[in-house]
Amino acid sequence: MKYIQSDKAPAAVGPYSQAVEANGFIFCAGQIGIDPKTNLLADGIENQIKQIMANISAVLEAAGSDLTKIIKTTIFITNIDDFPKVNEIYGQYFTDHKPARSTVDVDNLPKGALVEIEAVAVVSA
Repeated sequence: MKYIQSDKAPAAVGPYSQAVEANGFIFCAGQIGIDPKTNLLADGIENQIKQIMANISAVLEAAGSDLTKIIKTTIFITNIDDFPKVNEIYGQYFTDHKPARSTVDVDNLPKGALVEIEAVAVVSA
């Protein structure tokens, strides 16, 4: 087992790792749209998703992988009415490669985020 940490993604806001690699898989903790340079949450759902995907990409890069190796994501959103917008933006990152996915409507997320995404990927060969 290997703990993954990237300075290009926000530090964990609790007692957990950004990701853990085990048995050829990378389990990424949920990311919210915090800019690691400013430690501020991006404005609006579109910008939050873009920042989340940049954060996930940075963590996967630190683990020797990338977005094309994601096999499963879970999306948590605070307003199910945002589902079409989430699909639109998320879909820009997964055109040919489409991981399995779940989407869950939740009451609240850390720091008032509108969306959080966690991912499971495989280590690059």
